[in-house]
Amino acid sequence: MPRLSLTPLLLLSLLLGACAPVAPRQGLAGAEWVPSPNFEPRRANYVILHHTSNNSLERALHTLTSPERAVSSHYLIGRDGRVLQLVDEGQRAWHAGLSWWGGQTDMNSASIGIELDNNGEEPFPREQIDALLVLLADIQTRHRIPQANFLGHADVAPGRKVDPSALFPWRQLAAAGFGLWCEPPFAPAPEGFDPALGLTALGYDPARPEAAVAAFKLHFVPDDPEPLLNDDDQARLHCLLQQLAR
Repeated sequence: MPRLSLTPLLLLSLLLGACAPVAPRQGLAGAEWVPSPNFEPRRANYVILHHTSNNSLERALHTLTSPERAVSSHYLIGRDGRVLQLVDEGQRAWHAGLSWWGGQTDMNSASIGIELDNNGEEPFPREQIDALLVLLADIQTRHRIPQANFLGHADVAPGRKVDPSALFPWRQLAAAGFGLWCEPPFAPAPEGFDPALGLTALGYDPARPEAAVAAFKLHFVPDDPEPLLNDDDQARLHCLLQQLAR
């Protein structure tokens, strides 16, 4: 596909926006289209999950569609399962910020962002997760995103972000094909296994080793916040790397 220059696309968006809302070119059929002005063109190979840190869908929507705040995501899912699409999937939403995963330093350019209406201290309702799973299946089918490339904001911005929270059901998502997961008991990590290199191989930023450990524990061992990788954690990490290799 020929690559269009950025300036004409932005000019076209401004011209069309002055006349009428632009219908989404890529997205979930049936999602409510609430366009945010905060986006740029890009191509997706990851999905990044967030929680909004808000107490209401309306407050989160205001933030994600405000030109002054300059943040957005492709989708916002309410506690009741309502799905809003804010940015076309073919455009670069502004949700990940400073980020790093597997050497990729601009996750906004490579990902679809999904915000879950959640204050960070509450369980995620069943209706919300059910809607998320439907959306993820649709995105995965259309974009052919690998199972390992469904991540949390904390994974790609360790030390800076902690969303989605420790209450997020990563195990349930992985069972549905979205993200990696290993169930105990684990085979011990081989002798000489280097957990720091293992975290880097999984995708975490090697420049922030302590933050990478904390992000790994938040995602895969949320019941154990200790900032150290014990033998069981290392065995889990090795298991995940074997999954990634397959």
